[in-house]
Amino acid sequence: MMILLVDDEAELTAPLSHILSCEGYKVDVADNGQDGMELALNRNYDLLILDWMLPQYSGIEICQAVRSRGFTTPVLFLTAKDTIDERVIGLDAGADDYLIKPFELRELLARVRALLRRSPHIELNIQVNQGGRLKVRDLELDLENQLAYRQGRVINLSEKEIKLLAYFMNHPDRLLTKDEIYQYLWQESDRPNSNVLAALIRLLRRKIELEGEQPLIHTVYGKGYRFGDN
Repeated sequence: MMILLVDDEAELTAPLSHILSCEGYKVDVADNGQDGMELALNRNYDLLILDWMLPQYSGIEICQAVRSRGFTTPVLFLTAKDTIDERVIGLDAGADDYLIKPFELRELLARVRALLRRSPHIELNIQVNQGGRLKVRDLELDLENQLAYRQGRVINLSEKEIKLLAYFMNHPDRLLTKDEIYQYLWQESDRPNSNVLAALIRLLRRKIELEGEQPLIHTVYGKGYRFGDN
């Protein structure tokens, strides 16, 4: 699980990132809003932990930018702002939870665990079970019936192709590394060799990108794939 921690108080981020790492999480740290914004919008995190007041961009602005892109990554605010009005502002900006400084470490860890159960990876599985549709450009994915639609045609997909396409469509225009895709599609214990993902991508392309249709899956050589116009 990947966590982004954005806070300009080094006396907080240093021990907190260490503790989270000891709990088994991978943690990136940014000490200003500019770096935090760039990381939040361009990397695939399972949880964002944001301070409210930051240099350059505030935590509120980062949260709003993430939500405006359609990302459903859970957001936890850590802040000294404790009035009801301020909490409402944070929640209205798209935050999932709110923890007032100073806080008890065990409460923070409990909230982190709870929010990670809402991560986009898990959320995709919930959508498959409960139904719903995803749409990017002219491609629509019916998760309940495991069908895709493009240019008026119906596309039949395998279970693994559905899962991969849903992952792409939940992260449009973002670079998804091969390792991130492997982690989502397969458990560590049954991860196949590197040729399997390339073969799966090739099969999916054949189904959703017929001759004359705009390509949607783009290879970023040496890194991974990006889903979208280019």
